[in-house]
Amino acid sequence: MSAAPVSDPLQTIVDAEDLLVVERLQKYFPVRRGILQRQVGAVQAVDGLDFTVRRGETFSIVGESGCGKTTTGRLLTRLLEPTDGRVVFGGRDITHLSAGKMRPLRRDVQMIFQDPYSSLNPRHTVGTIVAAPFHLQNVKTEHGTKRTVQELLERVGLSPEHYNRYPHEFSGGQRQRIGIARALALRPKLIVADEPVSALDVSIQAQVINLLEDLQDEFGLTYVVIAHNLSVVRHMSDRVAVMYLGKIVELADSADLYARPMHPYTVALMSAVPVADPERRTKRNRIRLQGDVPSPLNPPAACRFHTRCWKAQAICSTVEPPLVDVAPGHQVACHFPENVAGDAPSEPAAIAPTS
Repeated sequence: MSAAPVSDPLQTIVDAEDLLVVERLQKYFPVRRGILQRQVGAVQAVDGLDFTVRRGETFSIVGESGCGKTTTGRLLTRLLEPTDGRVVFGGRDITHLSAGKMRPLRRDVQMIFQDPYSSLNPRHTVGTIVAAPFHLQNVKTEHGTKRTVQELLERVGLSPEHYNRYPHEFSGGQRQRIGIARALALRPKLIVADEPVSALDVSIQAQVINLLEDLQDEFGLTYVVIAHNLSVVRHMSDRVAVMYLGKIVELADSADLYARPMHPYTVALMSAVPVADPERRTKRNRIRLQGDVPSPLNPPAACRFHTRCWKAQAICSTVEPPLVDVAPGHQVACHFPENVAGDAPSEPAAIAPTS
């Protein structure tokens, strides 16, 4: 009688609609000291993420600076090597693929970087920058690389005549469009956009967001958007994951998340969103969290938000809350979630403001 097969704790069941599956993803950066450079600790930048990204959707990751959003994006594109966990793209495990084996997949996974000023080589012309993916992947185009690049520039709202210009001749919004054209060159399936509009003027942000949405409809793209601007996320997202100190604390459809935020951290974030209507502004309770974000080098035990949470009780410092469904399609990692059906509303306005 043969022995039963040993189950893989990270065994993945990939749905046909799931383009990207992330399981228990971790990234620890070692901290070394002394002459011998011995490891004395680790910065827990990303610590156990689980989520899926469906084909054709916009999945956003939001949170404060330092919560691990950008690190997550670089792990998904394999610009960083994960410490633990698994990343499955299109049914294929890419977690620890070598650079050579990862190279063909670069056609399908591209990234738009946050800073349009530093992400473009100032010594190269726009034509050289946008044409680089074709040369690196040895892709031949039907009408030649130059004509294809000019068509891409026109598609993102630039003039084909900009082909021979240099990045310093463009504004921030135009440089970001160049970055989008470069990411779009090989018709990828997934684009990870790391704060794609945070460095731009407000008037330009709407133009770039509308461009990304138009390109998504035209080419059937899937986006993972990393952002801290909740207004931008609300406008363009299908689903939103809220991160705090390396962990996802809430994950839900965009409309549901904004209508009924359940994790206290999400409630605090929502209260900080600017409101243009003066009457609505005076009626809303602004939540000011006490203290600073703890260090990822030594995060709090159990629930990492309990040191700043107005609902924290003894269990919050001893038992880590799992990310579970509190409502259909709405996952929360909290022992005492807000806005749950049947619960009385809490009074976050009682929090004392910090100086």
